[in-house]
Amino acid sequence: MTSIASWRTFSALGRKPTPWICRECIRSTRPTRIPQQQQQIKSFSTSQSPAAQAGKRAWRRVNKTIREHRRVAIGATVIFVTGAAALAFSEKARHAYMAVQRSGRVGATLALCVNDYYWVLKKDKDPDYRALLSACHQRCANRTLEAMEKNGSIFIKLGQHLSSLNYLLPNEWCDTFIPLQDKCPVSSYASIEKMVRHDTGKTLEDFFATFEPVPIGAASLAQVHIATLKDTGEKVAVKVQHPSLDEWSKLDLWLTSFTFKTLRYWFPEYDLTWLSDEMEYSLPKELDFREEGRNAQRAKEYFARFPRTPLVIPEVVWAQRRVLVMEYITGHRPDDLEFLDSNGIDRDEVSAALARIFNEMIFGKDAPLHCDPHGGNLAIRVNPNKRKPGNFDVILYDHGLYRDIPLWLRRAYAHLWLAVLDVDEDRMRQYAHQVADINDEEFGIFASAITGRDFRVVKSDAGVVQKRNAEEKRAFSEALGEGGLLSQVVGLLSKVPRVILLILKTNDLTRSLDENLQTRQGPVRTFMILARYAARTVFEEQVENIKGSMLWPSNLLSYSVALFSYAKVAVKLRAYELYLSGRRRLGMQGTIGPGQMEIDM
Repeated sequence: MTSIASWRTFSALGRKPTPWICRECIRSTRPTRIPQQQQQIKSFSTSQSPAAQAGKRAWRRVNKTIREHRRVAIGATVIFVTGAAALAFSEKARHAYMAVQRSGRVGATLALCVNDYYWVLKKDKDPDYRALLSACHQRCANRTLEAMEKNGSIFIKLGQHLSSLNYLLPNEWCDTFIPLQDKCPVSSYASIEKMVRHDTGKTLEDFFATFEPVPIGAASLAQVHIATLKDTGEKVAVKVQHPSLDEWSKLDLWLTSFTFKTLRYWFPEYDLTWLSDEMEYSLPKELDFREEGRNAQRAKEYFARFPRTPLVIPEVVWAQRRVLVMEYITGHRPDDLEFLDSNGIDRDEVSAALARIFNEMIFGKDAPLHCDPHGGNLAIRVNPNKRKPGNFDVILYDHGLYRDIPLWLRRAYAHLWLAVLDVDEDRMRQYAHQVADINDEEFGIFASAITGRDFRVVKSDAGVVQKRNAEEKRAFSEALGEGGLLSQVVGLLSKVPRVILLILKTNDLTRSLDENLQTRQGPVRTFMILARYAARTVFEEQVENIKGSMLWPSNLLSYSVALFSYAKVAVKLRAYELYLSGRRRLGMQGTIGPGQMEIDM
C-alpha cells in the first residue's frame, strides 16, 4: 500500500504508482536475457556512428569547461571575499593595496605622457608642429593634474611649485596647475585627535579648553585650527600635519624621483631630477614642525633689528614634530585688492614693503631666507596705529622651508643684480660665472631665469625696469613651448647650486605677488629697492676689504668711493619715493611709466 506522498509524487510526473513489491520478487519476475541478446546490446553500444561519437566527445568537453568555469568562479569568489576581509581587518593589506594603486596611477600617467611626447616631438618638420606640441602639452598637463589630485599628499605641493615656474614650463602646464593652489586636502577631526594622542600621549582636551573642529585654512602639508589654551586662555592657531603624510611621504618621494629619472632617460635634454633632489632634501625639514618653530623664532629675532619694517611673525608657543601652536594673528591675502582698497591700504606701499622684506632676506648678512613666500603664506592686516600710506602690517606664515645663503654668494649675487640694473653685460657675465659657474653660451638663459624676462629685454637700454607687456609674455611662452629654450633652461638649472634654485624660486614668487597687486608704477620701484639692498651689500664688502687705518689716504679714498656708490643708489631711491609721495598728495594716482622719471642706476 503506497503513501499519500507517493501518490502525489507520481501523479505530478504523470505516472501511476506501483504497489510495493520486495526486491526478491522483482528479480524473480525480471526477464532473463540470453547471451546472444547481451552480445547484440554490447555491440550496438560500441559500434555507434562517427557523428554520434563526435557529439559524445563534444558533450564531454562542454561538461569539462563548465566544471572548470565553476572552479574559477568559486576561486575568484573566495579570493575576493578573502581580500575584502583582509582590507577590512588588516592594516598592512590595506596599505599594500593603496600603495599599488598610487604607484600604478603615477606609472600609467608617466607612460602615457612619455609616449605622447615621444611621437609628437618627432613631428618637428610638420607645418602645424607648434599647434601639435601645444595640444600635447595640454593633454599631458591634464593627465598629470588628475593623478596629482587623486594621490594628494606631496603631489599637491609639487604641483603648486610647478605652477609658479613660468620661466621653465610652458603656459599649458603652469595654467593647468593653478587650481592646485586652492585645492588642498582637509583631514578629519577624528584623525587629528588620533595623531595628537599617538604623538604626545595626551588628548586635545589636555592642551586646549576649546578646539574648533573645522580648520580655518588648509595647505598641502597641514591645516590650521583655532583653539584656546587650557592654562592661560590665550587664543592660538594650531597647525597640525595631515596624518596621512607619515604613511605616504617616503613612497611619494620615491615616485617623484622615479618620474623625473624616467623623463631624463627618454628625454636627456629635459633633466628635472634637481627638482626631486631638492624635495628629498627639504621635505623632511618641512615635515618637522620643530624645525619650523626654530626658523620662525630666528626670523623674528633678525627682523627685530629693523623696527620700521612692517613684518609680523606669530610667536611660537610650543612645537611637536606634527603639531605647532602659535600666536593667533590673521589678515587678508595680499592679492585681495578689494580689502586693500576698501581699507585705504596703498597697493604700491604693500609692494614696496614686500620688496624690502625679501631683499633683506636675500642680501642681509646672516639673514634667514624664507623660500616659500606665495600668497597663501602672507597676509595683510590694517594697523590703525600707523599713519597712511603705511597703515598695515605684513604677516608671514609657514616657516618650514628656510635656507642660509653663504656670504660670498650674497655678495656675488648683489654684484650681478647691480650689473643687470646698470645694463652692463660684461659685468653680468663676470658675476654670473661667480654665482653659478655660467659660461658665455649659457649666460643669456641664466639672465632670463634670474630676471624672468626675455634676454633681449635684459640687455636693452631700458632693461628689466620696463613693465612686462603681453607681447613679451607671449614670445617667452612660445619659445618655451617650442622646446628649444626649455631644454636649455632645464639643462642650465640642473647644474647651478641648490641655494640658487631657491633664490630663483623666491624671486619668482615675489615677482608674482607684485604683479597680482597691479601697482601703478610697475616694477620700477621694486627694482630700485633691490638695487639699494644690493648696493648696501657691496658697500659692506668693500669696507671689509679695507685693511689698516681709515686715516690712511688710500684707505680713506677707497671708503669714500664705496660710500659714494652706495649713496648714489640710496639717494635715487629716496628721491623717487618722494616723487611718488608728492604725486599721491596731489591726487595724481595714475600709472607711472619709466619715461616719467630717469631711474638709471
